[in-house]
Amino acid sequence: MAAASGGGGLWRSAAGLGRAVRTFCGSGRAAEALRAEQLAERLRARRSEEEKREVSGEAIPKDPAQRRVRELAALSKRLQQVHPNVLAKVLKQGTVYQNEEIVVINKPYGLPVHGGPGIKNCIADVLPILAKMLENVKAEPLHLCHRLDKETTGVMVLARSKEVAEKIRLLFKTRQVEKIYWAISLGDPDPAEGIVEIPIVEKEVRSHQSHYKMTLAPNYRLSPEDGKVVKIRKNRNAESAVTRYRLLARSSACSLLELQPITGVKHQIRVHLAYGLGCPILGDHKYSHWSKLAPQKLPEITLKRLKLQQSKARHLPLHLHAHRLSLPLGRQIDLVCKPPLFFQKTLKKLELDVANE
Repeated sequence: MAAASGGGGLWRSAAGLGRAVRTFCGSGRAAEALRAEQLAERLRARRSEEEKREVSGEAIPKDPAQRRVRELAALSKRLQQVHPNVLAKVLKQGTVYQNEEIVVINKPYGLPVHGGPGIKNCIADVLPILAKMLENVKAEPLHLCHRLDKETTGVMVLARSKEVAEKIRLLFKTRQVEKIYWAISLGDPDPAEGIVEIPIVEKEVRSHQSHYKMTLAPNYRLSPEDGKVVKIRKNRNAESAVTRYRLLARSSACSLLELQPITGVKHQIRVHLAYGLGCPILGDHKYSHWSKLAPQKLPEITLKRLKLQQSKARHLPLHLHAHRLSLPLGRQIDLVCKPPLFFQKTLKKLELDVANE
């Protein structure tokens, strides 16, 4: 909204100054004329850029709800492009707990934990700066203890020393850390509560746009002859994956699920929900289709409640949040992070009531 109103203000200002330039030619107006030309040029550049986006199908949505979705996508990109000090300040503001051993942050959406090709900013790179902001200039850099996917938000534990980091990593490896996630899914699981225990393997998807995805590698299948369960040969590259799930609320063709990954396989929750239960996470464009990379197809009632057009669904963020984490570090430390604002707004729009959770 600020960009839109700012554009209108700039138009009026540029138009007014333009008339002044055409009317007055004296040397006393030289500075004003220069400013007018600069403003006009800036406005032309902005309008040209918007026209290009419209031609490419990326016109700025007029509906406020769709604008917010686009703004969120833009925000995640900005976090990767800002100065490291600015990013560290954002993480500091998201601190939810700290003691002499650990610092816990509420990880923002769209921010990668580790660096890589095309990534300018990541959490790992600003940990030395964050440590100084939290303590003093001589503070030892903070250390990563585990990871969250780029699009996942929520509880993230950082250690103040290498020794504590190693201790916490061992707790994760030996499955002594209880992790609870919240996810908004399309559809609802049947049964409403249970355990998905299906191995996962990474495979190449051969299509007009070949890519790699994690997928299920079950140890059993139904016999086409008599419908009995038959054990099949295990995929040697598959990893064991176990996820507990529980339905918390349902409405508008969507559900709020509580999830507890017992194992830690890449994209485990997303794959088990999409392919195991047939309930892909809202905004999960990667695992909503198997053979192609395409925006998630949303039910009409969901689009209506979100006030979103299907053509803009590609901008919908992944609704997966690391809600709670129990860490047995000397004593039991229970850490809770509220879902980000976009997640909370979606819950409200879809009428998914979590008052008792």
